[in-house]
Amino acid sequence: MSSAPFSLPSSPAAKCLHLVRLRELTSRSELVEATGLSQPTITRAIAALAAAGYVAERPDLARAAGRGRPTIPLELAVPQAIHAGIAVGTQSTYIALFDLKGHTLRSIDVDIPVAAMSQDDFIQHVMAALNRLNADVHRPLATVGVTTSGTVTGDGDVYAPNLGWRGVDIGAQLREQFSVPVVVTSAAAAIVGSELQSSAALDAEAVMALFADDSLGCAISTPGGVEPVAVEREDLTTEGLIDSIDKPHIRTLIDAVTDATCKELTRGALDRRARELGVLAADLAAAHSPSTIVVAGSAFIDDPLAPGPFARAVRASGAAGSSVELRMIPTHREVVRDIARAVALDLVLREPLAVAAP
Repeated sequence: MSSAPFSLPSSPAAKCLHLVRLRELTSRSELVEATGLSQPTITRAIAALAAAGYVAERPDLARAAGRGRPTIPLELAVPQAIHAGIAVGTQSTYIALFDLKGHTLRSIDVDIPVAAMSQDDFIQHVMAALNRLNADVHRPLATVGVTTSGTVTGDGDVYAPNLGWRGVDIGAQLREQFSVPVVVTSAAAAIVGSELQSSAALDAEAVMALFADDSLGCAISTPGGVEPVAVEREDLTTEGLIDSIDKPHIRTLIDAVTDATCKELTRGALDRRARELGVLAADLAAAHSPSTIVVAGSAFIDDPLAPGPFARAVRASGAAGSSVELRMIPTHREVVRDIARAVALDLVLREPLAVAAP
């Protein structure tokens, strides 16, 4: 597989599948207009997608278009194959099965504190859970995608201090177990990927994700795919926040948010963190010029007062901060579902004919 994770659709087949998937019905002529590709190229791409089971014609909805042959609408077919997404978290890992449209067929939360067990034991737990989830679905598994905190190299090695991982190749064991292609990315990259997959544009403007949780991650879309952006601010992680408060009874973010014994101290630390995240977001916007920054993670979700000072800090920072659109994913469930779905579907949307090949 040649293209990088979450690359924009580049082949005629990938461009057509992207648009067909996002529309209830479309036509070959509409695809010609939307893609700028020639009619013969679109015809060949649709024929290949139909043969692979991705696209279906709807002759029952054919429309007369003056003289000549009627226009036969196209819609997304219902392939038998399904796609697994795994979102690895510090305390809990979300595993789900998706169809090509992105509907969740089944999901499960596996409550495992990753850093408390060996890497091999954790991967065995995940594989067993995915096997159970898929046991009686009776549909072939086509791809597996994994997101984690921290950073992921181009070779799929994961570096996530909050998980206790240093160069973990989780993809290799999953490929061996399930005999399907496996994509491994960071959570921040998958947030950007989710945005691109849901955009009707084939050349979407740059989108950046800032993920602030037990780890800090950032990624941005480029013409060649989604790229990581280095952010070395351990003080803005949950652990950094707890260290700054330095109270024995404050051990989690929720403790800090709900504490009543030293509220002035904890609230001050929380607000400082939110403002510093805003300054960081503004600096990143100035350096990389995204049109949108999507923020997610417990720093924004578990502290309901954080989005205010965060947004004000971004806007106060100058032209870059004032022009960028800010959007927050409001719940943890939405975050894990969106990133698991994005990485599960990434490969089939990038290279549908390669995934369909026997």
